Amino acid sequence: MVKKKSSKSSKKPAQLPPTPPAMMSGDRRASEKMMQDLHRILNQQEFGSVEEVNQFMQQLMSSTGGYVPETSPRSLLEQAQDVMYRAWEAPNRAQRVKLARQALDISPDCADAYVLLAEENAKTPAEARAFYEQGMKAGEHALGKEDFEEMVGHFWGVLETRPYMRARLGLAQALWALGEHRQAADHMRDMLRLNPGDNQGVRYLLATLLLHMGDDNALEKLLGQYPDDWSANWKYTAALLAFRKAGKSEQANALLQEAIQYNHFVPSFLLGRKKPPKQMPAFISPGQESEAIDYVLDAVIPWQQTLGARDWLKQILAESQS
Repeated sequence: MVKKKSSKSSKKPAQLPPTPPAMMSGDRRASEKMMQDLHRILNQQEFGSVEEVNQFMQQLMSSTGGYVPETSPRSLLEQAQDVMYRAWEAPNRAQRVKLARQALDISPDCADAYVLLAEENAKTPAEARAFYEQGMKAGEHALGKEDFEEMVGHFWGVLETRPYMRARLGLAQALWALGEHRQAADHMRDMLRLNPGDNQGVRYLLATLLLHMGDDNALEKLLGQYPDDWSANWKYTAALLAFRKAGKSEQANALLQEAIQYNHFVPSFLLGRKKPPKQMPAFISPGQESEAIDYVLDAVIPWQQTLGARDWLKQILAESQS
């Protein structure tokens, strides 16, 4: 991040550098707090090059033993966001909800407070939808129309955009739960426009939703946007799409064989030979059972609803094991 002197340089949020290993935390949101502190420290400096940024970072981490010093919030919204960092680490639901409401008392633009209320206080998908909608609007207002447009393509890399993106993803999932599939898909597609790098894994949810909707043309287009994706989700989804379009074609068979070779845990869950656990794994490991569980929980229904798909899977699986 190189600060350039201009009339707008003090207002536009800066894109953060990658988080150094010493800053990482077991809690994703706790590490975000450290990134916020680093963001404030860097914004107080003037740099002429990327090399100067890296040198400053090295000196800072060396002087503190690998930790980022805590900083004071500069605005009401930052005060509210700091409360949210505490809320995510609170030991029980009552305390988390109380802190979220405190954050909104400080700043109604605190989108993450609405996200927490949707997750912890909503009793129905409709209530969750209302909270997420409020969070999305709060996030838009906090970013401002001009900066919002300037950051298109770089969302998530700019720390200030993350509460908005969390609220919008929650809204899309609530709409899906309510059966508003087209609206949910539209939100997900636009999130990929804002952040093509897709740090949140929106494309995986969208791919599965498009399978549910039977929108094979849109799914084919989405798969083409990420041709280098090697996940189980992408491989099995591409195979199922090929089967839906042309049955047991040479292409479909090859794609499914490749998917099975990459993650052989998926078929057992898709075929009902093994039941997924009631709780999601804490970590998702590529090629492992945890990745299979993550994929199957949403994708099992399209596999069941595609006529002949599971018999085809049994056949290809048997061939791969012989």
